Amino acid sequence: MTAELPVPVYTSLGDAFPTQEITLKQAARFNEVAEQFIARFGQKPSYIARAPGRVNLIGEHIDYALFGVFPTAIEQDILIACAPHDPSRPHSRDPGHVNAHNIHPKYAPQSFTPMLRRRRESIAQQEKQAKDEADDVHLESDWHLEIDTRELRWESYVKAGYYGVLNNYFTAASSGHPQPVDLLVTGTVPPGSGVSSSAAMVVASTLAFLAVNEKLEEGSETVTKGRLVSMAVQNENRVGVNSGGMDQAASILGTANSALYISFYPSLAAELVTLPTTISGSLEEEAVFVVANSLVVSDKVVGAKTRYNLRVVETLLAARLLATHLGLPPSFFTSCVTPNRPTLREVVGAFLRVRYPDTVEPIPEQRLESGLELLVDVIESLRGDVVRGALGLESAGVPEGESGLKLEEIIKATGMDEKTFREVYLSWVDVEATYFQIYKRARHIVTEALRVLEFRDVCLSASRTASSPSEDDSPSNLTSLQALGTLMNASQESCSRMFECSCPELDLLTKICLHSGALGSRLTGAGWGGCTVSLVPASQVDSFIQAVKEKYPGYQGLDEAKLNEAIFATRPGSGAFVYKLTD
Repeated sequence: MTAELPVPVYTSLGDAFPTQEITLKQAARFNEVAEQFIARFGQKPSYIARAPGRVNLIGEHIDYALFGVFPTAIEQDILIACAPHDPSRPHSRDPGHVNAHNIHPKYAPQSFTPMLRRRRESIAQQEKQAKDEADDVHLESDWHLEIDTRELRWESYVKAGYYGVLNNYFTAASSGHPQPVDLLVTGTVPPGSGVSSSAAMVVASTLAFLAVNEKLEEGSETVTKGRLVSMAVQNENRVGVNSGGMDQAASILGTANSALYISFYPSLAAELVTLPTTISGSLEEEAVFVVANSLVVSDKVVGAKTRYNLRVVETLLAARLLATHLGLPPSFFTSCVTPNRPTLREVVGAFLRVRYPDTVEPIPEQRLESGLELLVDVIESLRGDVVRGALGLESAGVPEGESGLKLEEIIKATGMDEKTFREVYLSWVDVEATYFQIYKRARHIVTEALRVLEFRDVCLSASRTASSPSEDDSPSNLTSLQALGTLMNASQESCSRMFECSCPELDLLTKICLHSGALGSRLTGAGWGGCTVSLVPASQVDSFIQAVKEKYPGYQGLDEAKLNEAIFATRPGSGAFVYKLTD
């Protein structure tokens, strides 16, 4: 299984990339960052950590509900060159001190030293710690790095990656100290564009600190790809984003020439899935994805309380109300991953176990799909007017057509007392809303999870057909691509109307992409800006890109270099790794 494999450490870039063409292209970048490192720090880097961005083909905002998603790593990436600090230079004896530089001139060099906070080792303190752990009370970490989540800087993501290494490998009880380190960052993943620049930065940072402290070397405890995903998710949470794990998993688990079906429940699992091709006579044509940046910058942290984090809370509240409506027993709530705060995936699993007593986790995709289909109509019970009617509440003052619920209405519907409700759902995150859109969010999550499974079905069916070709393959595979396009278009419609994470520019750009020849087009990433991803036959990519460049208003006046950064074709790429430089 992909998640159980160790994080790769290569000494030859030819082993890291699938083709000689890509290897030569990447080798030039690796050489450049190594030379820049020598110029800045007076020594050769020991390692270069690489983490790619990702494009999510379908399955938006459902990973934190623990439903499967369908991303792929892309060629654009973050590189971090690193080495232990030169002993002759200042701070060389400060444990864990970091000199962080960025090749991009707009990012100023930064230096910082983590602070070790040793816990008291008295018997009373140990007993209190044990009790706190049993009660799931947050304990102050041994190591501290200052990260201002209100005004994130580029080095905040470096610090976030460092946190996980410090507190997993250099606790107060362990021997040894983290290496003072020099590091240099460069990247081709455009920030705020929806192709996961933040996750790539955190993954690359985590890998760099693991490598320079020799935690990936043979003989040390093996760091699997799955463990790295878990660490990276926790690390990114430190910058104020309640990430579901898709971005990190795609960056780490990505494999050249394959997309990934990633599931998160009951544990992380990744399935390599080949995308269908069209066949015309003897010519096999790839299904190529084109990423187009709307140029609207999307920052998940800025405005999180009314956007990203609010959607997380609304999704959890939808799960609670749906579980209550289905009459799931109290034991269900206490058995959830986070007790008393179920996700929609856990609700669907419990619903299927009631309906089909032989159901066990992990639930086969076919049965999960049937359960989701049954719940599509049940979601209607979460409409604001339906909930208010069931509670005997007045609708006076509620705007016409408003399907959301006020917080006091939700609390009453859950049957929880207000203090407990706020502790469970609001104490850990800052959100702001007059009406919480429970129905809309639940409808998107359930139908989007269905679309992901249907997308997977189409790909697997086309793959089986390709392995046993017949004279009718051409129309069959073309139909497969059209089916994928239809699912992508439905996803965009749901993201725009139900989850409300699109924006006017993304809506316009997807329409332009469809009119320019795309079989399907949708936003990718958190939304509210960033990129679209479009499915385009390989033979039409050049004409498609030219048409979009000419039609999208945001691209007018850009020079050719910026245009090529804004819209580009991509194929599934390799996942994160560490390159070890040898003498």
